[in-house]
Amino acid sequence: MKKLKFWLLLLGSVAGIAGQSAAQNPLIRDQFTADPSARVFGDRVYVYPSHDIKATPGHGRPGWFCMEDYHVFSSANLTDWTDHGMIISQTTVPWADPASYSMWAPDCIFRNGKYYMYFPTTKKGSENGRGFTIGVAVADKPYGPFILQQEPIKGVHGIDPNVFIDRDGQAYLYWAQGNLYAAKLKENMLELASEPIILTALPEKGLKEGPYLFERNGIYYLTYPHVANKIERLEYATSNNPMGPFKFTGIIMDESASGCWTNHQSIIQFKNQWYLFYHNDDLSPNFDKNRSIRCDSLFFNPDGTIKKVIPTLRGVGITKASDKIQIDRYSDKDSTVNVSFIDTAKKFDGWKTTFKNSGSWIRYNCVDFNGKKFKEMQVMANAAGPATIEMRLGNSAGKLLATAIIAGGNDWQVVQSNLTSLPPKTADLVIVLKSGTDASIDWISFK
Repeated sequence: MKKLKFWLLLLGSVAGIAGQSAAQNPLIRDQFTADPSARVFGDRVYVYPSHDIKATPGHGRPGWFCMEDYHVFSSANLTDWTDHGMIISQTTVPWADPASYSMWAPDCIFRNGKYYMYFPTTKKGSENGRGFTIGVAVADKPYGPFILQQEPIKGVHGIDPNVFIDRDGQAYLYWAQGNLYAAKLKENMLELASEPIILTALPEKGLKEGPYLFERNGIYYLTYPHVANKIERLEYATSNNPMGPFKFTGIIMDESASGCWTNHQSIIQFKNQWYLFYHNDDLSPNFDKNRSIRCDSLFFNPDGTIKKVIPTLRGVGITKASDKIQIDRYSDKDSTVNVSFIDTAKKFDGWKTTFKNSGSWIRYNCVDFNGKKFKEMQVMANAAGPATIEMRLGNSAGKLLATAIIAGGNDWQVVQSNLTSLPPKTADLVIVLKSGTDASIDWISFK
């Protein structure tokens, strides 16, 4: 089969100058990301999300999903994420409508020394842009460069591809088109080896999409978003066969508290812990077609059922004490602490934490001091009037680590103060407003 070589110079993917993002939830803060397909390749986690952008006149449909390309991100610790740059664009796919802005949820899998990326988009000449089918791109490395196949997979019409390779080596393709479908793949990973079947015994009413299958202890888990009421929640069904029949088993995550209409999931095991990747509208709370990917830990009951995941802002991973610690991604706080955007016109600038009254506190778990003898704390803060911030260990009455005096005036300032005690190797930090009112913090760090 004739192939189109898509040799894209990925910004720093080899030279080590790729974009960096150090974040908790959401994981990526310099662009919109959605529909995360997470994969463990070697000692890193790679995430292949769709890339939401804002529609503009002549570029996408206003008020709807608008996606023109794919990036891939990777991390060795689930805290520091590298953007390897754009890997596929709608303008480079030979069979796709180059102006459809419908590069929806992708997936990627490794087999026989190659990385196969599967993605949906609309074909050239599709009526009203509704002719979704699924293409494949192949690379020697998880971040490319990818070689695009000349044609999409024959016999597949739909969105949200997911690929699973069973222990016996048989590969399967799953996708959505009103129902959820499955078929076997040939050894070349480019063609179907069986006729598609509809996966039944799932809830009949309400939209189902985004299938993602994994296996654990001989149980095959089919996970998917489902509109059981008004917006999507994450559900799963189980079977003893990757082609089913599946039995509805439970809910992985409830509907978003923010009202984000969609969700989309993947589940991996990394360094002996299971994780759920999903998305929400953190960076675009007033327009849920611009979404951001997240990650939280996932656990199983003794009988193999999945414990419901409660979404968090803190997310996963350990934050280095020397990083700018974004305490607005908190583990816990009292009711008098408020989190809001630093600048509502520049949401990618992130959030600030405002302490309303004396005694207000917020906790940020799992900060890594790595046994180093840190001597100084820095705080980016502002306050209407003079205020005093205390850094404590464990809880609001825990051991005092440092005290910072914030001058009044509402201007952002970096306040430095010496540590009064040495922290343990890993610590949960609690920031307490000792005196003053309406003091805000952007980040804290240690030297």
